Amino acid sequence: MPDPWFRSPIFKPIADHALLVEFSDDPGATVRHAVQQLDRALAAAPFAGFCESVPAFVTLAVVFDPLITDHVAVEAHLRRLLAQPDAAPGVPAKRTVEVCYDIDVAPDLAEVAERTGLSPEAVIEAHLAGHYEVAMYGFAPGYAYLTGVAALLHLDRKPAAVRGVAGGSVIIAGAQCLVTTLTMPTGWWVIGRSPTPVLTGDAMRPFLFDVGDRVVFRRIGRDALAAVTVAGGA
Repeated sequence: MPDPWFRSPIFKPIADHALLVEFSDDPGATVRHAVQQLDRALAAAPFAGFCESVPAFVTLAVVFDPLITDHVAVEAHLRRLLAQPDAAPGVPAKRTVEVCYDIDVAPDLAEVAERTGLSPEAVIEAHLAGHYEVAMYGFAPGYAYLTGVAALLHLDRKPAAVRGVAGGSVIIAGAQCLVTTLTMPTGWWVIGRSPTPVLTGDAMRPFLFDVGDRVVFRRIGRDALAAVTVAGGA
C-alpha cells in the first residue's frame, strides 16, 4: 500500500476551473508514480465536467468546466479515487530516440567532459546508459522532461541561456534530459542532436511520449542524421 502522504494530498484551487493535487515536496520516483497512478485512475473514471489532467513531478492539475462542476465536487471525486485499492500499474511503453553526438551538433559535449572529468566518449557512454522516464511535459510544446541522467553527468544549468538552440537538440541539466522540439534559447548543456520527431502532427496524440514512458537513446552517426534530416525536409 502507498505511504500515508498518498492518502492525504493537499488540494489547492486554481481560479474557478482547476484543482491542484499536491502529493509531496519530494520529487522522487515514488511520488512521481503516485501522481501518475491518480492520473490513470482519473482517465479511467472521469467526473462530469472533466476537461484534462496535467501530471508533473509532485502534482496533478485537474482542469474542469466550472459550468458543470466545482472545486468541492472535484475534490470529493479525487478523494474517492485515492481511497480505492491500488490498480496494478500498466507496463510503460518503451520509446527509442536516435541521437548523434558529433561535435558540430553537440557544441557543449567537450565542456561537459571537462567539467565532469570524463572524456567525451565517456560522457556519451554515460548518457546512453541512463535509465530515462518521462516525468512531465512543460515549458514548450513537446518538451518532455526525462529523469534518469547518470549522477556523474549532473551539472547545474549555464549562468545564461544561449539563443538559437536548434530543435532536436539533446540537452541535459542536473538529473534531467530533454529533446527540444523548437529553436529556442536554453541554459542546458547541448550534447547531441536527434532526428526522432517528438511532435507527431496527430491532433489526438500530438507527442511521441506519454508521461511514465521509458526512453532509450540509440547512437547514430552524422551521415545517418543528415539522411534523416534531408528525408524529413528539415
